[in-house]
Amino acid sequence: MDLGIAGKKGIVGGASSGLGKACAMALAREGVELTIVARTEANIVAAAQEISSKTGVRVIPVAADINSDEGRAATLAACPQPDIIVNNSGGPPTGNFRDWDRAAWLDAINNNMLGAIFMIKDTVDGMIDRKFGRIVNITSSAVKAPISILGLSNSARAGLTGFVAGTSREVAKHNVTINNLLPGDFETERHTSNTKAMAKVQGRTYEEMKAIRTAAVAAGRFGDPAELADLCAYLCSVQAGFITGQNMLIDGGKYPGTF
Repeated sequence: MDLGIAGKKGIVGGASSGLGKACAMALAREGVELTIVARTEANIVAAAQEISSKTGVRVIPVAADINSDEGRAATLAACPQPDIIVNNSGGPPTGNFRDWDRAAWLDAINNNMLGAIFMIKDTVDGMIDRKFGRIVNITSSAVKAPISILGLSNSARAGLTGFVAGTSREVAKHNVTINNLLPGDFETERHTSNTKAMAKVQGRTYEEMKAIRTAAVAAGRFGDPAELADLCAYLCSVQAGFITGQNMLIDGGKYPGTF
């Protein structure tokens, strides 16, 4: 299927590895001209070179904290009129809520809620004027099924979900859509570190904890980031203009509920 977005301009956050990089690759394969962002310069430059070499698409790397005012400004200077935004940011530390002070909470809220909200604020009116916009926020399956050691992430991402629920309906009539992807267990560095943290809390080895987590997934395996990326690319397509305000769980059947 031709997604109809060749030549569009897109921004992908947290794109030096994992789900963000996979989403950038999927969009580049559709011909989207990309600006990709991550904090570490060497990593984001390497990712840009790899994506460009594999797809032939122009990819601009920006080394910045996209959740800061300065980082967002640098990103939008590189891509001032984006048609597509993929808001993606690494999750906050795992742990017990008794150990988190106000600074930890504020940091989580900034990185996993406010960063995306301010990016939407800075770009959505331009999308409205151009009569096309696709915004995808990568949140977490923990929005539907909270994980105790991810309390910071559970809370901040749920706040972003509430914001999107209202704002997406306001802008939909302008062919601007906002949706959330809720990944479950995917083979990423973040997932490995979370598994190690769970193993430590439960007094298990990493291998034991990985086996337990794998067994909880109906598909019997962890996801490939490319699988989420293809769904992200579709949500950014011209064909997806009637999908907005949705929270799409992609977890291999781990969540047991009907709704």
